[in-house]
Amino acid sequence: MRHSGVSRKEFSDFYVGAKDRCLRAAIATGMDPGRAEEAIAEAFARAWSRWPTVRLASSPAAWVVRTAINVDISWWRKRRRELIVPETPEELPRHGSDDNGHDLLDAIRRLPPRQRQVIALRYFLDLDAETTAHELGIARGTVSATLHHALKALRLQLSDTEGMLS
Repeated sequence: MRHSGVSRKEFSDFYVGAKDRCLRAAIATGMDPGRAEEAIAEAFARAWSRWPTVRLASSPAAWVVRTAINVDISWWRKRRRELIVPETPEELPRHGSDDNGHDLLDAIRRLPPRQRQVIALRYFLDLDAETTAHELGIARGTVSATLHHALKALRLQLSDTEGMLS
């Protein structure tokens, strides 16, 4: 599909501004960081091919993350008989002195899938509850309840971790 110079610039600006947030959101949903990079790249390619429609979405970044999640699910479906998938995603590798950020991401990745998705959309993409509900195809109240349970679980996980470190 051919796009005008204006839409090319608009998409380029969107990509530069949203790429890192989308990648962090995808990793927070439980994707392996390497797979997340591939899935996000594929999702941005799809967004570009559908940009006239995607740009009108309530949140193009959420569209990208949701597409990346679907790409990752398709990848796993093709390989599910070849690989044994652990119940909990592997721990993120630690780099530098940002251990607190990794502890939080590790804790998020241990949450159930729906809780990870709500956390990713609400906090990593900064979507409101209504948009999050729309993107996930659930009721607004379900978003609030899921977020409440996720934050409670995170508080427990992180306070247990702090107690173990002391």
